[in-house]
Amino acid sequence: MAVSAALLVAIGTAQTSTAQFEAASIHPTEAKDLDGPSGCRTTTGLMRCTNVTLKRCVVGAYGVGPERVLGGPDWINTDRFQIMGRSDQPVGDKGLMPMFQTLLAERFKLVLHRESRRGEAMVLQIAKNGPKLQPDEGADSSWKNMHDQLDATGITMGALAEILSRNLKLPVVDRTGLTGRFSFTLQWNPENADALERDEATAALRAEVSAAIAKQLGLTLTVQKMPVEVLVIDHVEKPSEN
Repeated sequence: MAVSAALLVAIGTAQTSTAQFEAASIHPTEAKDLDGPSGCRTTTGLMRCTNVTLKRCVVGAYGVGPERVLGGPDWINTDRFQIMGRSDQPVGDKGLMPMFQTLLAERFKLVLHRESRRGEAMVLQIAKNGPKLQPDEGADSSWKNMHDQLDATGITMGALAEILSRNLKLPVVDRTGLTGRFSFTLQWNPENADALERDEATAALRAEVSAAIAKQLGLTLTVQKMPVEVLVIDHVEKPSEN
């Protein structure tokens, strides 16, 4: 597929944000821990990723769903790592992610570019009777994303769209027009999705979450065809020793 220069942006070491961790480490996960918990957690000035693949790291660092990260060797989906990054500034998740991007570029020699491809996306909009959201402009912004519930404190609609994109395995575009930050609890029933095969389960989960969002938040989620930005991996290497 031909891609115009306007739609290609290299994100190698030279193009990545110059924000850097003061201290960072990357180690392969030991064999005894491979079946353990996997994920990334951030607190003020600190990021820890446990038993994660490189693809999971790219998803987190760039705030996209896994289906929007294309290319790369097989090991980016299988090899697992323990990663720690510490900032010398009291920054939160939003400030840590550019540092994470720099770390991936430096230690994994990660180079990728953006492309716009036509595909399915979900559009987040305000429902006919208006939103049911509680504004919260407090200093802290956080969320806990669970199997059947999302507890959000002081998040933007853009952040909600990113979270939904990961859960529903489709890009979610925020077209609510709502500014500011909001706190809420969103609950859904995952039982139908849990009982189905993978593709059917994803469709069932999208339907369940869409219904919950309409009822509980006064928002709508609809699937549309549109240009979707994806990240294509051009080069990557296994990380150097610490």
